[in-house]
Amino acid sequence: MKAIVCEQYGPPSHLRLKEIANLNPKEGEVLVAVKACGVNFPDTLIIQGLYQFKPELPFTPGSDIAGIVKAVGPGVTHVKPGDAVFGFVVNGGFAEEVLVPASACFPKPPQMDFPVAASFMMAYGTSYHALKDRGLLAKGETLLVLGASGGVGLAAVELGKLMGAKVIAAASSTDKLELCKAYGADEVLNYSKENVKERIKELTGGKGVDVVYDPVGGDYSEAALRGMNWEGRYLVVGFAAGNIPKIPLNLPLLKGCSIVGVFWGSFAMKMPKRNMENTMQLMQWYAAGRLKPHLHAVYSLAETPKALEEMMNRKVMGKVVIGV
Repeated sequence: MKAIVCEQYGPPSHLRLKEIANLNPKEGEVLVAVKACGVNFPDTLIIQGLYQFKPELPFTPGSDIAGIVKAVGPGVTHVKPGDAVFGFVVNGGFAEEVLVPASACFPKPPQMDFPVAASFMMAYGTSYHALKDRGLLAKGETLLVLGASGGVGLAAVELGKLMGAKVIAAASSTDKLELCKAYGADEVLNYSKENVKERIKELTGGKGVDVVYDPVGGDYSEAALRGMNWEGRYLVVGFAAGNIPKIPLNLPLLKGCSIVGVFWGSFAMKMPKRNMENTMQLMQWYAAGRLKPHLHAVYSLAETPKALEEMMNRKVMGKVVIGV
């Protein structure tokens, strides 16, 4: 089968489309013929050796998959060969076939096409886990989303509004903020032009925000933390800006607020039952037309390096998908 292979850490241009050995499912695994695989910011870090873990070289990146079941291993009963599914893997998704843990493989709703299914799991799974389980976002609270036009950010805007919060979307351009408004943002903040702390104060009448959703890191994290309400929750989701901010620990003390880590991938693996409950809720909302993933573009498997470069250069609004 064909797969994108990372043989050495580096930029997307180092990736190669190669023929590799076919896969066979073991106990608790599902072999899926990939129809689409979502591109996520962690993919750009993993291929450079900059992520929280480093897969052993060579490896195939890609996590968010959708496709058709080819075979199942012993003990797998909820899906069978021929079923359309979507799921999550640690890596291996940018390929014609992938092995998916049974606990992370779900039947695809008939009304959800493969590109949408492949753009759904990580973005909405991460954001719902963050807001519901880690941020304890309550109706009537104010949510600030940094990097709000990206895959997880836009999902957080949409979910925050659905959960009854007032949503402030922060991004770096007018076009990105217009998309956020279309996805339910009540207010917007252009952090390439505006002072983050002062704009938060203005938009909240001096009260501050109750929850910050931060997949960006970098220069705006401390300013957002300074704009928090008493007993707020600051959600650390990722570091798309490339550098991990060093936060003065007197700030959470003075604000009486919490800094909370969000690692959806580990949550999904360690607590599959709770993740399944979250996934079923997201599926219900999707089926009811209340969640609408935004697809920026679909690239071919051979174009995976180009898609990753688009992600790294922050040209993507919503999700980019690899079609196989």
